[in-house]
Amino acid sequence: MTITADADSARPTLDDSIRNRLRGAVTQLGSVVLGKESVILDAMTAVLAGGHILLEDVPGVGKTTLARAIAHVLGCKFKRIQFTNDLLPSDVIGVHVYQRSNDTFDFRPGPIFANVVLADEVNRTTPKTQSSLLEAMNESQVSIGQETHALPSPFLVIATQNPQDFHGTYPLPESQLDRFMVRLRMGYASPQVEREILRGARRIDPEGITPLLSAEELVQLAQHVDEVRVDDVVIDYLMALVEGTRRSPQLTLGVSTRGAMALQRAAQARAFLLEREYVLPDDIKHLALPVLAHRVQAGGHMAQGHELAERILSELIDSVEVPL
Repeated sequence: MTITADADSARPTLDDSIRNRLRGAVTQLGSVVLGKESVILDAMTAVLAGGHILLEDVPGVGKTTLARAIAHVLGCKFKRIQFTNDLLPSDVIGVHVYQRSNDTFDFRPGPIFANVVLADEVNRTTPKTQSSLLEAMNESQVSIGQETHALPSPFLVIATQNPQDFHGTYPLPESQLDRFMVRLRMGYASPQVEREILRGARRIDPEGITPLLSAEELVQLAQHVDEVRVDDVVIDYLMALVEGTRRSPQLTLGVSTRGAMALQRAAQARAFLLEREYVLPDDIKHLALPVLAHRVQAGGHMAQGHELAERILSELIDSVEVPL
């Protein structure tokens, strides 16, 4: 999988080697998770935008593989947390341990102190433990007692969950879902790709891929995302979509201002990833569903409510005229 650039969209202020390695990172991800180019681009869009990712689908379609591959290709400190119903907040953020020798309590950081944290099956832990991620995902810090500890920069949470199995799960509340920039679904592999996987062709372990970027370079790339131009006509189109969710009689909860900001930021990152210096309305339209669908509510329960909200949002997106 490769990324092609427009001839007139070069960014002389960015080190060419970093740009080349970013292309290489996307290509490597495509060699690990076959046939999922669109999902990979959307996930890397969120990474460049500094947003968190929720991978939601049935078991066995590559959610954890993609998360591990992203962590390793970025060359950042990585931790995986397997969420279970007996996991405690201290198992995530850390704990103070009493030292008898000097009569003090020393802080032992938990696995959340990493650049990329894989929260595997996040809906299998209790709301109390889920809430331990809220401050971290919103402010890149955690508070324990009277102390506040900054998390490494950049800080990214990639969470996975199965939307079909509700036995022994705790659905994420709206406040938690709103922390994720995008909610992505892997989907089943096509027959051609599945045949290739079964034959063992091009199968690469995520642990074995070459790290191509660093934490410092990700911070630098995020600064370039800030420079991507968003014209007023594009902002007007974005606002029309957001206002449509708030006025729709079919939705009981519309998109918040934070959701609108997330969509604009993601569109800038997508334009940058596709090597443009400006956002197109098509960037907004492409990202509207993965960025906004988990931020709106419709009638129904659990998966039925989510699926209904997605259908309503898809119809809304199609009904709003895209500016030329």
